[in-house]
Amino acid sequence: MNEENIKNDETKLNPEDNLNVETEVNNQEDNENVDGQEEAKNDGQHEESELPKEEMDPLEAANRQIEELKDKYLRSVAEFDNYRKRTLKEKTELILNGGEKAITAILPIIDDLERAIANGEKTNDIQAIKEGVVLIHNKFLKTMEGLGVKQIDTTDADFNTDVHEAIAMVPGMGDDKKGKVLDCVQTGYMMNDKVIRHAKVAVGQ
Repeated sequence: MNEENIKNDETKLNPEDNLNVETEVNNQEDNENVDGQEEAKNDGQHEESELPKEEMDPLEAANRQIEELKDKYLRSVAEFDNYRKRTLKEKTELILNGGEKAITAILPIIDDLERAIANGEKTNDIQAIKEGVVLIHNKFLKTMEGLGVKQIDTTDADFNTDVHEAIAMVPGMGDDKKGKVLDCVQTGYMMNDKVIRHAKVAVGQ
């Protein structure tokens, strides 16, 4: 085909057709631009949604936790120190005044002894004096029992190293007296089931 035929074919095209073609091309480009903007917008929103939320600075959080633990520690130390001082004070008072109850209970017995001594100087009745001493002794034992102190019984008792202290072994007393307490030389005492003085006894051998 020669150049004249090509030119003739181009001149045969309708100008309106050329306008329609250009319009379609422009519309297609506009649509592509809009689609590109929407995709870019969606991509931006997606990237924003993937961004982590703002969190507290780790150093600030650690410092805050340290301050809380320090406050708790100081409070615990102060409470323990107060408890130690209070306990020490109570212990000191107990050591100094722990015998107050016992002394208060014994004071009436001392009064009875003073009266017995005064009456003994006014009478020659030995039996009356003896009876008075026995009464005071029994009263003293009851008072001691009220304080948790009682005598260790040694009457016809088997020798027991937990409560007895053998100071003499007596041979030839027969098989029935072997290992038995024959005599109590010094009375033993227990306080709240604890031996505070062993009974000194003679034991059959």
